[in-house]
Amino acid sequence: MKRPPETLTSPSNPLIKSLKGLERKKERQSSGLFLAEGARLVEQGLANNWQPDTLVVAAAVADRPHIAALADKAEAAGARVVLVPERLMSKITHKDNAQSVIATFKQRQVTLDQLEVRNSLRKSLFVALYEVRDPGNLGTILRTADCAGADGVILVGTCCDPYSFEAVRASMGSLFDMPFATASYDAFEAWRRNAGIASVAASVNGTARHDLVNLQQDTVILMGNEQTGLPPAVEADCDQLVLIPMRGGADSLNLAQATAIMVYEAWRQRDFQ
Repeated sequence: MKRPPETLTSPSNPLIKSLKGLERKKERQSSGLFLAEGARLVEQGLANNWQPDTLVVAAAVADRPHIAALADKAEAAGARVVLVPERLMSKITHKDNAQSVIATFKQRQVTLDQLEVRNSLRKSLFVALYEVRDPGNLGTILRTADCAGADGVILVGTCCDPYSFEAVRASMGSLFDMPFATASYDAFEAWRRNAGIASVAASVNGTARHDLVNLQQDTVILMGNEQTGLPPAVEADCDQLVLIPMRGGADSLNLAQATAIMVYEAWRQRDFQ
């Protein structure tokens, strides 16, 4: 007979304290874990063969068939399954009205060489983010790249943590689907040149409208930091600088919005294939 999951009730329990600590980057780095909230995100992580470490379920919903099935699947994948009262779910996630299911997964460290550069009629499309600092932007861009069928996202230089609570939430599960790698700028530039991938950057110094350049070749769309954009030396390395048209009082777009415009233009040019 299968043993029922263990139940934890104290906020001072070592596991609960360690889960709460994952809000901090230092704890995520030392443990190699991150938190995913909600049954749908947890299912997505398991479906993509991310390794679960712990599954936490609100005791009040544990008997629901789909929750019980999810717990069984997580346990079969090696996760420790525990039940807690609702009040502890909010303490773990640091927000009111917490989800009834949360899980910790092991982080993945992907290198540039592990990103797939296509050798077919459908050319590769990557997004590179230079020193992005806003985790909400990062998560949203992962989601956008996923929706548009990009081949990967590259975090260049000192970027915010893709495994932060905010980035994982904003990705809406695309963190589990979209390959992403981290690299120094020099390593990124050497990789893309060696692979024969054209770099196109959105910039206030752009010389062509974004929808009038060729994005049908193997392309990496390079986007700059939210406040400072791209350094002059980085822009000088790019094959093309483009300008997204704007009118009215605003002089700039949010980074996630601008990236979405660029990525969807590339996908449009590929006839949404």
